[in-house]
Amino acid sequence: MKPRSLKPEAINTGSMADIAFLLLIFFLVSTTILQEQGLILKLPPKPEEQNTAKISERNLFKILINSQNQYLIRGEISPDLSGLRSQVKSFVMNRGAIPTLSDHPEKAIISIKTNRGTEYQYFIEVLDEVKEAYYELYGERVGMTAEAYRQLDQRDPSEYQLYLQGKEGLPMNISIADPD
Repeated sequence: MKPRSLKPEAINTGSMADIAFLLLIFFLVSTTILQEQGLILKLPPKPEEQNTAKISERNLFKILINSQNQYLIRGEISPDLSGLRSQVKSFVMNRGAIPTLSDHPEKAIISIKTNRGTEYQYFIEVLDEVKEAYYELYGERVGMTAEAYRQLDQRDPSEYQLYLQGKEGLPMNISIADPD
């Protein structure tokens, strides 16, 4: 018997690349990517496009949040945000009646300023309260709640008219100042 020359056994790897690409495609398609939602805010214009306007102190409602997450609302320390919504509403809708509040709803500006050590949660709570005050004002103008006003479908012409009627002459002037 003659010894045969033994050939090493080889595995056919021709289809391995196909299998790898199929697995790659499967995992890309089936994996969900976490998308975190942020705040929807309109950014201010670039510095060269900004217009400087004189703002009367009377028309400025200042809210400060320090690094210990304490509130200073219109110069007074406040332990929490209870009453902020009603303060904002009365400030905006004053129409010059009380000398310490705004002249007119279009001139009223709510300024929110934080410290660099302020936690985001406290800033967002203040921003939510101020926006909710405006939505309550918009809803009251058209005879509905703030929640119902926010749910208006702007694609429907009749609901869009209510939406515009609520906002007419009452801009949501919220200034977010640079933190210290």
